[in-house]
Amino acid sequence: MNPFQHSALARKGAFCNRKKELREIRRSMENGDRAFIYSERRLGKTSLVKLALSGLPKEEFLGAYIDLWPTDDEESFIIAMARGISESLESKADKMLKSARQFFGAMAPSVTMDSDGKPTVTFAQRTASPGHPELRSILATPAIIAKKRKRRVVIVFDEFQRILEYDNDLVERTLRSVIQEQSEIAYIFLGSRRHLIRSMFLDQNRPLYRAGTHYPLGPIATEHWIPYIRSRFRKTDREIASAVIKELCAMTDGHPFYTQHLCHVLWEMSDPGTVISADNLQAALGLVLERESYAYTVLWESLGTNQQRFVTGLAHEPPGTQVYSADFIARYRLRSPASAQRVVQTLLERDVIDHAEGSFVLTDRIFGAWVRQSALLP
Repeated sequence: MNPFQHSALARKGAFCNRKKELREIRRSMENGDRAFIYSERRLGKTSLVKLALSGLPKEEFLGAYIDLWPTDDEESFIIAMARGISESLESKADKMLKSARQFFGAMAPSVTMDSDGKPTVTFAQRTASPGHPELRSILATPAIIAKKRKRRVVIVFDEFQRILEYDNDLVERTLRSVIQEQSEIAYIFLGSRRHLIRSMFLDQNRPLYRAGTHYPLGPIATEHWIPYIRSRFRKTDREIASAVIKELCAMTDGHPFYTQHLCHVLWEMSDPGTVISADNLQAALGLVLERESYAYTVLWESLGTNQQRFVTGLAHEPPGTQVYSADFIARYRLRSPASAQRVVQTLLERDVIDHAEGSFVLTDRIFGAWVRQSALLP
């Protein structure tokens, strides 16, 4: 079986390093902290936090994971939170339904089985009026559960930046008000739009300004990838030199998803007994680019001319390039710093780029290789 995972949540054995991060996240949970953990997409923060949750002693802690990605307003937030809490309390359908009725009876819960036979809680849909006391009630539930179950509670909100897209800031304001009174409950806020998450707790005009510690999650250093990658190839009767691994990490910037993806394809293309070379790595990259060519072409054609020029610049220049410098603007014909700033804002909103070390980086590391290979000149 291919030892490199990239298309699903990582399990414990699939992590490369992250020991320090795991320790600190678990400590935040144990201490009842409020922590904002943010990173680029696909950097593994959800897997990491779920691993931290799973490591807490079950007799002492209850951990609820709440995915806010499907939500778009106050009502869907309430339902997502009620579902996440209910499903964290019990694993069996009958007990899950009993707990859901105990804490969220007014929402008419029911339990169904998903395609994998796993019980899932659903609630009757209602129209919630703005400022409905139901919101404050749902946010007060973790403290009630902690008291009744005599266990400490950890609440994880994933894709937390979604609440910025609601019609108003009622959820944000109410959340700030309620969690100030819940010193015994740990809150972990995850976000994959780093500029939005940062603005939520660093902008003094936002309700959650300085409401917790912030923890940016970055790529993994090459020194940690080398033993990880080598051991996984070796266990499946393949050898790979440190120099080849360094070249691979340079292609991916140590981003976990793209590093695992490229390793997955490299393993797929090799036979037992193989000594993997730099040529094999280039062939694997070529196969990934071939598979992704259609998606990258669609993305490229959706960009305006100035956006294409900016992306070309990021793909060709070294990390940390100052994109507002006169040299960068002249080389990639961006007209002016103001024009470059408008391009940056649009590309950030579309998740094509992200902040990195005082500059910007293409969020899809392999897309940069495609741009360079395609030699596109807008």
